[in-house]
Amino acid sequence: MIQISQMKCRPDHHPEEPAAKALKLLKLSRDSVKKVSIWKRSIDARKKPEIYYVYTMLVDTGMSRDKEEKLVKKLKNKNITVAHPVEYRFPEPGSVPMEHRPVVIGMGPAGMFCALLLARAGYHPLVLERGKAVEERVRTVETFWKTGELDPDCNVQFGEGGAGTFSDGKLNTLVKDPAGRGRKVLELFVEAGAPEDILYVNKPHIGTDVLQNVVARIRRQILEAGGEIRFQTKVTGILHENGQVTGVETEQGVIPAKQVVLAIGHSARDTFSMLAQRGIHMEPKSFAVGMRIEHPQSMVNESQYGIEQPAHLPAADYKLTYRSSNGRGVYSFCMCPGGQVVNSSSEPGRLVVNGMSYRARDGRNANSALIVTVTPEDYPGEGALSGVEFQRRIEEAAWNTGQGRIPVQLFGDFRDNRPSDHLGEVQPDHKGESTLTNLRNILPEALNEALIEGIEAFDHKIRGFAREDAVLSAVEARTSSPVKIMRDEKMMSNIKGLYPCGEGPGYAGGIMSAAMDGCRAAETIAAQFAPFPVLDR
Repeated sequence: MIQISQMKCRPDHHPEEPAAKALKLLKLSRDSVKKVSIWKRSIDARKKPEIYYVYTMLVDTGMSRDKEEKLVKKLKNKNITVAHPVEYRFPEPGSVPMEHRPVVIGMGPAGMFCALLLARAGYHPLVLERGKAVEERVRTVETFWKTGELDPDCNVQFGEGGAGTFSDGKLNTLVKDPAGRGRKVLELFVEAGAPEDILYVNKPHIGTDVLQNVVARIRRQILEAGGEIRFQTKVTGILHENGQVTGVETEQGVIPAKQVVLAIGHSARDTFSMLAQRGIHMEPKSFAVGMRIEHPQSMVNESQYGIEQPAHLPAADYKLTYRSSNGRGVYSFCMCPGGQVVNSSSEPGRLVVNGMSYRARDGRNANSALIVTVTPEDYPGEGALSGVEFQRRIEEAAWNTGQGRIPVQLFGDFRDNRPSDHLGEVQPDHKGESTLTNLRNILPEALNEALIEGIEAFDHKIRGFAREDAVLSAVEARTSSPVKIMRDEKMMSNIKGLYPCGEGPGYAGGIMSAAMDGCRAAETIAAQFAPFPVLDR
């Protein structure tokens, strides 16, 4: 395999141009090679408005490694090398017999991919999900956005696909990946109907609308491979004796189990509380809170590309960081080009927002979370769930401020601490009712000050970022889990056979890293135990 990097093409290039350029550089014909494929694609906008796509191509020449190395040496081009792609390998099954089939708690990215790999390897996993299947879940969430009627067990946070189902479907991650799990996850997404470009674009995303269908297909794949999924099945207890898991307690009864994957997501606060009461070791962890900010997408495009409405280019995004004078880290998070701000609440009397984009990213606004780091020193009281209490307090303040609707304020008014009573040119794009108000009493003042300072600093990077009529919505409080459930090198908690994984237990931060951690949990179980031959339904 030969890799060609730093290949530039104009935004309006013909789809065959990258492959043709790669073959020309290698001085090979199309008929003489097995395959030419895109490995990576990014955007070079350093000399805007002169913009290029930058490709890394892979060419399977069919030659031996020695011949490829000789060809590369002969070409004398630093951008042409012999490639060594990592190939993902699921472990050979262990030999220890399983007394019961493995149970996976949660059908978010971690639980979904753990169950898929276990099912395909012959382990017949049982998945327990407190929410509904994605088709019903979509209807439940849309009803909530229209009426405010909240289902605490099925909402933007809970249900098939996890919280990421109502986001942007972002698939980028900074997790080091020597085992090739990330590539495997992307390939499984494509197999389930996701667009093939997620395999190579620099910042891949599926989009909420497409992701919902992909999640449903993965469910069907799990079932076809011998797994079982029980929706609207809330776990109320973990049973254990002598340090070993013995079963899972649900509202419908007890399920015997000795291998339990805990993929519960970052918002399962009642489950965190139950686990603490059952003696599962956990501790509070740092995370970040803040608000969503909306600007015209055309403004962001102009800043990043030099063109308000670029052709043949995606809606522009951004990533911003700043250290405030009070020492707080301020940064953008989960930026949604052409997206909407959505009411993502999961508890009555508390309100939280998130960002969401469809595949086309063609909405009028760009929105992003602007968040500030908080640590256990900021939380009320002590104990493993003190971060949860911190979240709940600011979410209650957001609910009260907006009287159950998304509370909104213009940045100029937020900075000057006066209620907003009218909008400017920026018209918010929300899922769920909203109301103009004053957001200054939702977060601790030290965080408000850091946000104001950060927004004004970001204006030097994106002109207009600190415009008076930029729209702020509160409160963004579910950026990551506020707890960490401790696990050892075998991925087990202090209770043998209990495998915390994904975002909820504190080992991931997004769809990709959660899915990869779910794969790792499946691998860990499979490497120890033989496939489960008979279903104990």
